[in-house]
Amino acid sequence: MNDYKMRFAAQIVELLQDSLAAAGATLTVNEAVEMIEYPPNEEMGDLSFPCFRLSKALRKGPPQIAAMLQASFVVPAWAAKVVAVSGYLNVFIDKQAFVSASLQTILQDGERFGATNDGAGKTVVIDYSSPNIAKPFHVGHLRSTAIGNALYQMLSFIGYKCVGVNHLGDWGTQFGKLIVAYKMWGDEDAVNEGGVKELVRLYVKFHEEAETNPSLEDVARAWFVNLEEADSEAVYLWQWFRDISLKEFQRVYDLMKVSFDSYAGESFYNDKMGIVINELIAKQLLKEDDGAQLVDLEEYSMPPCLILKKDGSSLYATRDIAAALYRKKKYDSSKIIYVTGGTQSLHFQQWFKVVELMGYDWATSELFHVPFGQVSLEGAKIATRKGNVVLLEDIFAQAIEKVTEKINETNPQLENKEEVARQVGVGAIVFSDLSTNRIKDVIFSWDEVLNFDGETGPYVQYTYARASSVLRKAVESGKACDDLLAVDAGQLLDETTVALFKTLQQFPEKILQACDKLEPSLVTRYLVDVAQSFNRFYRDCPILKVEDEALRNARLAVVQCARTVLANGLRLIGIESPERM
Repeated sequence: MNDYKMRFAAQIVELLQDSLAAAGATLTVNEAVEMIEYPPNEEMGDLSFPCFRLSKALRKGPPQIAAMLQASFVVPAWAAKVVAVSGYLNVFIDKQAFVSASLQTILQDGERFGATNDGAGKTVVIDYSSPNIAKPFHVGHLRSTAIGNALYQMLSFIGYKCVGVNHLGDWGTQFGKLIVAYKMWGDEDAVNEGGVKELVRLYVKFHEEAETNPSLEDVARAWFVNLEEADSEAVYLWQWFRDISLKEFQRVYDLMKVSFDSYAGESFYNDKMGIVINELIAKQLLKEDDGAQLVDLEEYSMPPCLILKKDGSSLYATRDIAAALYRKKKYDSSKIIYVTGGTQSLHFQQWFKVVELMGYDWATSELFHVPFGQVSLEGAKIATRKGNVVLLEDIFAQAIEKVTEKINETNPQLENKEEVARQVGVGAIVFSDLSTNRIKDVIFSWDEVLNFDGETGPYVQYTYARASSVLRKAVESGKACDDLLAVDAGQLLDETTVALFKTLQQFPEKILQACDKLEPSLVTRYLVDVAQSFNRFYRDCPILKVEDEALRNARLAVVQCARTVLANGLRLIGIESPERM
């Protein structure tokens, strides 16, 4: 247990065990530790053991139980006092013991501070980003990419083996539409030169023409059937469109420093769907409706799950079921997580239920949809077919340009200006996205996205760079401490420093909460708290100007602790930490 505050909690429970057992309480140590709470304010103590849950079993009021536990509690050296108040046993931890434990744990664990083995021996497949081939990588894709990457980093940090899958949207009727558009209005040179933008122009053109000539839709469906049947011309054009798209997507992934373990998209499962369909038939789950094949889910208060269209072509659900069965077998996964928009929730509920009806019990406990809110453009819905998009690459470019201008104004001699501008510009966009609870809808605004003032990614990154600067200057001036683990914690008992450590020690708990809720914003917002608390320490507690070597060394240790937590936290949400800004 590397959350040292919870180590104190475990010790409190151990000291209470005899009294609880004598009174007739049957709590296990783990159950009792989970009951430990943080009082709403520090005047009430550092840790609190609520007695309400014990009232029925012990046939006493919570205040009586708390008073009984206080009377028998042997106050250890690390505790200042223990007080029973209104049904709670409140423990005040000795400041020096708390700071000393904090320092030792953070400094010793370093990059692993906050890490656990909770997921050891388990594999999690995370399906995220998943842009559509031949369509722009727009601002709407940022959420899935950023949230999925953060979950990958965080779950790996607590011991899981993570497999990141970019389930590319590289199959479906839209490719029939694009093939028709290219054959009717396209030009090879124009596509090679214009890339995805030219493919989007053709896609939009198709929908404009189809409004007055609906028969184009039938032609497009026929071309997609040709593609599923491996028609050579259809496959050639599809592969060409796919290669062009992947090249452009990769530029964005390189900017974000995001990578995947698999790019197996929808097309990968084209030869695996027959087995699924045969199994559905064998298990008498498929029903015919006007030539289409579906699974009736009326009994579960859901619309039917369509498996095959009447022309025999597959759908998203068909491919998703095939993908889930493949991933479970290939990776022996304990969880498969899908990071997609909340508007797709019904789709996932439907095919999750189909997998369960096929007899795979793990569907109810191992398939997770992680929904996120919709992104709109100043209130207007993103729609590729109408050309209403903002390219993610353009957003990053503008953010990087703005940071570059700022660097040229304030620190023109900065080394690696271009790299720092990328780290800060991209970090600002990702941090902004991850600051919002993932389920909330987001209205994209250029002014808001490019505003780096206040509780932002650049603010947290700058705080990390400030801590790095202090430690670097300590070395340059000959004031560095050779052994930070040996500093005197008694030098660090002022209110500002203790408050900083109370913030730092929350990190392991925040990570576990974020992993449990699959909610990166818990870490993102926490990092702002750390930055604010460290900056108060930096303002109130001089470091390198202090003549007292013992005090200076102790404060340098504090700086290293804060720097470690900031670096770990930023890394886990997919943001880099520049040493200089």
